[in-house]
Amino acid sequence: MSNQIQKLKGGKRPGAGRKPGSTTRLEETVVIRIPASQKPVVSSLIEAYAKKQRFNQARENLDPVAVFTQPAPHLHSIRLPLFESKVPAGFPSPADDHIEGRLDPNEYLIDQADTTFFVTIQGDSMIEAGLMPGDKAVVDKGKIAVVGDIVLVMIDGGFTIKTLAKQKDGSPKLLPANSSGKYSPILIQEPMQFEIWGVVTGSFRRFRQ
Repeated sequence: MSNQIQKLKGGKRPGAGRKPGSTTRLEETVVIRIPASQKPVVSSLIEAYAKKQRFNQARENLDPVAVFTQPAPHLHSIRLPLFESKVPAGFPSPADDHIEGRLDPNEYLIDQADTTFFVTIQGDSMIEAGLMPGDKAVVDKGKIAVVGDIVLVMIDGGFTIKTLAKQKDGSPKLLPANSSGKYSPILIQEPMQFEIWGVVTGSFRRFRQ
């Protein structure tokens, strides 16, 4: 009887131990023995490694932009007919009763010419915000970015466009607009170099030449 009791008390019990996926560590862990005096050093190295891994993951989600251009030095007024939104199928009649007014594309897209520039969208991380590859995004560096704005940012020398949000500690967080799961939010943290270059105020594209 005593041997049976000993067997029940000892050994690994079914279902015991940490459940799979319950740890927040980046990798599986192993047990090692180190001098007690070296524990702070090892802990610091592990934390630095974890930060580097998170940093590398963030860089994978940059989805960069390219081709920075500025408006022409002298913008001329171009007022084109603005037709009513509800017109019969086919080409709108040029009759005056179908024209709401005249629209200047320069005035519509550009608030301040001296603080505005354009960038070309390369990736598809913001397609659900209407920014498609090849589009020209209108960026105003004179506007103060607030949470919810679409912004052009620089992260460690690379540029990307994302929606500005905040983490629980108040640090910036950049959100994609693509529900495919291809892109993850970018959490800004040390040692990243982070700077907001401007607020995206609009975009335009051509369908044919």
